[in-house]
Amino acid sequence: MVALDAFAFVFVAGLITALATGIGALPFFFFDSISDRGNVALWGFASGIMLAASLFGLVDEGLAEGTPGEIGIGMLAGVALVVLAHDVLMDAEIDPQEYEEADFKKLVLILGVLTVHSFPEGIAVGVSFADLGLEGGTQLFGFTVPLLAVFMTLAISIHNVPEGTAISIPLRSMGVSKWKMVWWSVFSSLPQPIGAVVAFAFVRYAREFLPYGFGFAAGAMIYLVVSEFIPEALETGADLPGGGKPVLAGGIGLGVLLMVPLNFI
Repeated sequence: MVALDAFAFVFVAGLITALATGIGALPFFFFDSISDRGNVALWGFASGIMLAASLFGLVDEGLAEGTPGEIGIGMLAGVALVVLAHDVLMDAEIDPQEYEEADFKKLVLILGVLTVHSFPEGIAVGVSFADLGLEGGTQLFGFTVPLLAVFMTLAISIHNVPEGTAISIPLRSMGVSKWKMVWWSVFSSLPQPIGAVVAFAFVRYAREFLPYGFGFAAGAMIYLVVSEFIPEALETGADLPGGGKPVLAGGIGLGVLLMVPLNFI
């Protein structure tokens, strides 16, 4: 039986990643806008972090727990769920500037769209805590925490910063207050602590599915990078030299280099 304080610990880790999204709004306390070049670099940096965390962290750890076939099945399931969720929800895609005027029905729809984007990241955090309390981790606040969990929480927190910036840009243009931009940025990632707890419970009670869980989280995140983050960056940098691709590549490279230590867990 998993103790309640373990669930609380995982929830707090997921909440930290959600709060990190609010950091993306902080530059607007000091600057009126962020250049297209800066935005492309941020999206590239976030993409590099997520790709490296998925490959060096989740996939590598999954291979230590199961077979390549199990990881592959999990990855396909992660991609399929995101694709299916998009098919259901993206006809009603929500622009962040609509947050301020949302009625109850609109708010429910917004939460649905945000869950599609944020839930897989929460799942990645929860799966990475599978060995919480077991031998081989580092001591934090009275818990033995897997090093993978520390790196995944850090990786997704860093990745969430440019997401918060992207959410804040349209809000800034419509005159939303700075602290409200911080709030709406955090709001966009609130599904993450919930996803973290759900995934943690699943892999702890159904340990035999752990390799599939690692694959699922990796597949979902890699698909989000390829299908959303990189296209968003290229669209933003369309007017930059080379269509913004050199800046994007530099950001991705920097993000990967930052997360290389995951390869040594």
